[in-house]
Amino acid sequence: MSERAVTPSPSPRGELLTQLAVAALGAGVVTSIAVAQGQNPLTALSITLFSAMAAVLVGQVI
Repeated sequence: MSERAVTPSPSPRGELLTQLAVAALGAGVVTSIAVAQGQNPLTALSITLFSAMAAVLVGQVI
């Protein structure tokens, strides 16, 4: 019996942008709380962007 390797196909661009938007909104909620407590807004924005990209990358791998 021959087994065939299954390789995931890349998601369409629209789906990728949707995943990024949802991840950024989720991270943005926590970021807004951190800014309200005195964190530097630029630091908070960079953390939000990194978190959103990491979430999308993990979502693409899984």
